Amino acid sequence: MADETTPQLGERKGYVLRAVILEYVQAAEPVASETVAQKYDLGVKSATIRNEMAELLDLGYLEQPHTSAGRIPSDIGYRYYVDFLKREVLPTTERVAKLKPAGRESEVLADILAETTRALSRMTQLLSAATTVRNVSLRVKSCILSAVGPDRVLLVVLFQNGHVENRLIECPAGLTLDELGRSNEVLSQLVGDKTLSTLARLKTPSSAGTALVNKLVHNAATSVRSIARDLGKGHVITHGEEYLLTQPEIQRDVQQLQRLIDSLEDEEGFYQMLQPHLARRDVTIGRENEDERLHGFTVVRHRFLVGDEEGGSVALIGPTRFDYDRNIPLLRFTAMAIGETMTRLLK
Repeated sequence: MADETTPQLGERKGYVLRAVILEYVQAAEPVASETVAQKYDLGVKSATIRNEMAELLDLGYLEQPHTSAGRIPSDIGYRYYVDFLKREVLPTTERVAKLKPAGRESEVLADILAETTRALSRMTQLLSAATTVRNVSLRVKSCILSAVGPDRVLLVVLFQNGHVENRLIECPAGLTLDELGRSNEVLSQLVGDKTLSTLARLKTPSSAGTALVNKLVHNAATSVRSIARDLGKGHVITHGEEYLLTQPEIQRDVQQLQRLIDSLEDEEGFYQMLQPHLARRDVTIGRENEDERLHGFTVVRHRFLVGDEEGGSVALIGPTRFDYDRNIPLLRFTAMAIGETMTRLLK
C-alpha cells in the first residue's frame, strides 16, 4: 500500500488521480476520462487522460467496476491521495462555532464528547465516535459526597483528565451533617490522588469514625472500586449510524452497514480500532482496517490531550469515498477543541 516509502507517481498521473477522486467523492459514480478532460484543465487531450487512467488502473490506483464503465478509486488510490495529494480545507467560522464544546463547568468529559460527536455527525453525515482513555495510571483529582435526600448521597469523583463519575449510594439513617463532613475527610484521604489500578483494589478502613461514618465510607469505597474497574475498560460513544443510510454505497449494499453495526457491538475490538497508536495510522482505508467488517470504510481518528494527559480519541467513519480534504482537518480541530476546553475547565 502507498505510504512514505512508495515511489511517487508522476505529476500528471497525480493530477488525474486527484481529479478522479474529487469527482467520485462528489457524485459517487464511476468517472470517465471525458469528464476529467472537460472539468479539469490538465493541459492535455482526452486521449492522454484516458491513457493515464488506464495506467493507473494497471498500477492498482483505480478500479473499473464494469467493462464499459468509468473508473473509481481503489483503496491504494485513496491511500496515495491521503499521503501525497490531499489539500486540506480548514473548517469555516460557522463550522468552528458548531463544533467547539460549550465548556460549562457543569459539563464533564463524557457530556462534551456526546455533544461533540452529535454535532460532528450532523455536519459530516458520517458515523462519529469518541473514546475515553483506558489508563490504569489515571489519578483522582477530587472526590466528594453530597446529601440529596434522607436516605441517599451523591458520590462525585473527578479525574485528572476531566472525566467525572457520579453514583447515588445509600445513606445510613440518622447521619448528621457533621458525620457527612467527617466521611468526606476520610474519603478524600482514602482516594485522593490515587490511580485507577490502586482504586480497583481499594480497601475500606476498619474504623473511620462513628458507626454511621464507617457505613457511609464503606458504601462509597465500594462504588469507587466499581468506578475504577469500569474506567479501566474505557468507554466508547457513537453517533450517526442513521446518516450512513444516505450514502449511495450503503443504499446499494445495506449489508455493509450491518457489518459496521456488528463491529460496534464488539465493544473491545471497536475500542482498540479507534486508538491511533494501535492502528499505527490516523487514517485507515478499506482493507487497511484489520477488522474485515470495516473493509468498505475509512476510519479517521485523532487523540486529544487534557493538559499533559491523554484524554481519549475522536473519530469519523464512512465509506472509502470520503471527503479527506475537509474531514481530516475538521477532526483534528475537533480533538484540539475538546482538549483545550477540558484543560481550561480543570485549571
